[in-house]
Amino acid sequence: MPKTFDFCSAARKVLEIEIQGLSQLEQYFDASFVQACEAILEAKGKIVVMGMGKSGHIGKKIAATLASTGTSAFFVHPGEASHGDLGMVENGDIVLAISNSGESSEILALYPVLKRRGIGIIGMTGKPSSNMATQADIHLCIHVPEEACSLGLAPTTSTTATLVMGDALAVSLLQARGFTADDFALSHPGGALGRKLLLKLADIMQIGDALPKVSPEASVKDALLEISQKGLGMTAVVDSSDQVLGIFTDGDLRRLLDKKVDIHTASIGSVMTENPMMASPDMLAVEAVNMMQARSITSLLLSENNTLVGALNIHHLLKAGVM
Repeated sequence: MPKTFDFCSAARKVLEIEIQGLSQLEQYFDASFVQACEAILEAKGKIVVMGMGKSGHIGKKIAATLASTGTSAFFVHPGEASHGDLGMVENGDIVLAISNSGESSEILALYPVLKRRGIGIIGMTGKPSSNMATQADIHLCIHVPEEACSLGLAPTTSTTATLVMGDALAVSLLQARGFTADDFALSHPGGALGRKLLLKLADIMQIGDALPKVSPEASVKDALLEISQKGLGMTAVVDSSDQVLGIFTDGDLRRLLDKKVDIHTASIGSVMTENPMMASPDMLAVEAVNMMQARSITSLLLSENNTLVGALNIHHLLKAGVM
């Protein structure tokens, strides 16, 4: 290998070739693509994705993307299918068979059985004249002018095009189904996505003895002690039934000091902010983030029928991974 080999130049060439390959993929979003989408939408069963080698790896990703965006799908290895796993395919399912050459012997061996059982086949190949393409009920073309591999051997541009065609299917179906962020969250209960889309304020709010609250007769000094002890930078002002009358925050304190109010004698009820912004504990945490940012507030009281049930600040949301 030359000591001065230009790795960056080689990498840019790969990017250039793959971009060119993808740019011409648009011509294949045609009547066949529409037919494939409609068939999948109308299918009573699942989408069974198959592929060998690199096509198999891409097929697993396509199946996972379909499944997480509202289209029930799973991957079956063609070799294993020939030895019993074909039993996983049921009436009403559709097989998405992937092969750039369109001549995968392992998949072609399954075609007669699938057809005999009345299973629909969508072939995704780079050669419309191939056996997998011509024998399929619907063909999705993923032909690319050249591979990014300098030898023209390793699947590179072709696998990228396959992945993009799969993404195009999944996202088109997502939109056609009216699939929402809430639906997406139900498929992703774990990790950051699940936390962001499913977490409710009730899951992270402070409750009970950790709630900062004082009566309207309390002095400002007492309110400051409550704020300091509970650590939310504010306190609710409530009556004997925990009905929210107002709120007092760190910001309110600064404004009081500017006005030279005697914090030892002034009652909190006389200086509190009335009708504070409140939320329901059933509100999604991500909605609370948007609301707090729009109102430029860092703390929030949570109530049910104006009764104080919880409180939190921006740090609770940060700790929960919502922001």
